[in-house]
Amino acid sequence: MSSASPLLDSRVTGLAPHFSGKVRDIFDLGDTLLLVATDRISAFDYVLGSGIPDKGKVLTQLSAFWFERTTGIIKNHVVTSNVADFPGELRAHAAILAGRSMLVRKTEPVPLECVARGYLAGSGWKEYLATGQVCGVPLPSGLRESDRLPEPIFTPATKATSGHDINISEIDAARLVGSGLLNQLRSHTLALYDYGRRHAESRGIILADTKFEFGRLPTGDLILIDEVMTPDSSRYWPKDQYAPGGPQPSFDKQYVRDYLEEIHWNKQPPVPSLPDDVVLHTRDKYLEAFHRLTDRDLQ
Repeated sequence: MSSASPLLDSRVTGLAPHFSGKVRDIFDLGDTLLLVATDRISAFDYVLGSGIPDKGKVLTQLSAFWFERTTGIIKNHVVTSNVADFPGELRAHAAILAGRSMLVRKTEPVPLECVARGYLAGSGWKEYLATGQVCGVPLPSGLRESDRLPEPIFTPATKATSGHDINISEIDAARLVGSGLLNQLRSHTLALYDYGRRHAESRGIILADTKFEFGRLPTGDLILIDEVMTPDSSRYWPKDQYAPGGPQPSFDKQYVRDYLEEIHWNKQPPVPSLPDDVVLHTRDKYLEAFHRLTDRDLQ
């Protein structure tokens, strides 16, 4: 499949974005929201000058794949991701919206990132080196970077409007949302991760960690929202190259981060653009993860 130009801005005539994040543009349609995943890519808390063609389609269609398969664990916010079922005024923009957008129910988002970790990597590895724990969870001594944990752990984080999310203990999380809700969040997070981990392993991929977001409907029911087990919200590693004791090859934007480190960008504006070979390699990583996990072609 040839790569098209990246979509960096999802302008929809007659609609103003309700909110624009690093990747998604969100439009308020009254009873529902329209989520559009652009091809923007961020690194070190900045949106870069280059997009990754088809990245937004991978995020949307992989999320739809997982949403479909996890309704037995918890219901979710998806109304439809089929543009043919969108309201008429949106179908006129099918060329932009097809494959990269979904209509979802409105919720009151829970103010926590719910992270499941099955392996010791990223901020968890750094915290373990300093304290022997991750988010207050004691771990065995002598673990190496990227080691598989004895069992998956739930490590909440506060949702930051800018910058990095901040890992917190369950005690602090309970103060934020209440112990009853936190118990629900932990249970759903670990069940979703277990499902995703098992499926990914059957496709030759390790799901090292991932984060989920949840929201409450007006009825009070808790549902799964946002994106689910995508390369933007997860660490995916090729199983046949797994070698604990250091960082792992990955199916996410690590290739972009590595390039930015190589050029010694100071992680301040002006934000660099990416050379074509980095863009294409990153696109290939996202597409490979999608194909291997779903056994589908990208729409």
